[in-house]
Amino acid sequence: MSEPELAEDLIERLAATHGRYPASAYAFVLAALEYCQLRRPVRGHISGDALALACRDFALEQFGLTSRTVLMHWGIHRTQDLGSMVYHLIEVGLLAQQPEDRIEDFDDVFDFVEAFEHAYPWVGVQRNGGGQSSAEAGRGS
Repeated sequence: MSEPELAEDLIERLAATHGRYPASAYAFVLAALEYCQLRRPVRGHISGDALALACRDFALEQFGLTSRTVLMHWGIHRTQDLGSMVYHLIEVGLLAQQPEDRIEDFDDVFDFVEAFEHAYPWVGVQRNGGGQSSAEAGRGS
């Protein structure tokens, strides 16, 4: 069995064992980890909060406006869910833990509503002080 096949098999078994998150959610976390590594000058250890932020950025890049919906479909509602999945991946040996790493590093790194709805980077849309787009403000809504 090749390494990718072994990893895929481990992820499938992990999803079946824990039951809370589907295999695609674990694959997303691993892809976000690689996304983060590719944006660094040197590959190396990534802290919990940095990985949570990478998951946010990767989701926005991959899924755009549907990011929160996709993550919720996978059972990911807050950054603590990302931490749970990372520690499941550590348990099966797909990720490694450093002595300073704690699952609490994933606690409340960002708010999902703020990150995926309010702070969505609308290209070409100016927002006024009230939080409405300039188009919405012009309509009086």
